[in-house]
Amino acid sequence: MKILAVCTGDAERLPGKSYKTGINKHATGGSVIVDAEGLLGDAICNRKHHGGVDQAVYIEGSLTLDWWSSELGRVLAPGTFGENLVVDGLDNRGVAVGDRFIAGDLVLEVTSARIPCATFAAKMGDPMFVKRYTKAGRPGIYCRVIQGGTVTADAPVEYQAFAGAKVTMPEMMATFGRRLSADDRARYLAAPIHYKLRAVLEAQNQ
Repeated sequence: MKILAVCTGDAERLPGKSYKTGINKHATGGSVIVDAEGLLGDAICNRKHHGGVDQAVYIEGSLTLDWWSSELGRVLAPGTFGENLVVDGLDNRGVAVGDRFIAGDLVLEVTSARIPCATFAAKMGDPMFVKRYTKAGRPGIYCRVIQGGTVTADAPVEYQAFAGAKVTMPEMMATFGRRLSADDRARYLAAPIHYKLRAVLEAQNQ
C-alpha cells in the first residue's frame, strides 16, 4: 500500500449555504505535518461534528473511490469526499476499528466510520446523496493520531489489522443511532472506538 494523495482544504462557503466548511479539499504537493488534531493547515469549521482527536484524519481507499467513480459516472479528484488521505489498494468495507495505518513516523488508528451529512450532500450537488451514500455501505474512515509525523504522496503504508473482534466501517454506519444488543455493545466497547460513541454505549450499560 501507499498514499496516493494528501489533501487539505480552506474554509469556504458552498453554494446556497451561509456557513463555512472545510470539505473542499485538494491534493497538496510536498510533505504535510500531522499532529494530534490532524493535518497542519487543514480547515475544520464545525468542531462539534468534525475534527478533534478521534476524527483527526479522514481516509478514503482508492478502491472505494474507484467504485464511486463508476457509480457516479465521473472521475473523482482527490479530496472530493473531503478526505485527507487516499490509500492505494484499500477497500473501505474491509477496515475495522483499531486497524492501524503506518507511514514513516506517522501512526493512525481507526476510530469510526464517516456518517454523511447535509454539507456532504451539498458538496456533491445531490440532496439525496446522504441516503445514497448510506445505502452504498462504503463509509470513509476516521482515525486518531497515535504518533504524529509528516506525510507525503507516494509514501509506503503499512496496514495492521486490529487483533480483537471486528467492528467494521459498514457495520458502524448501519448501526449509527441504533441501540445495540448486549453482545454487540460489549464488542464495540472492546475496540478503540470514538470517545463520543463510547460514552453513548457506556451510558446504555448503566
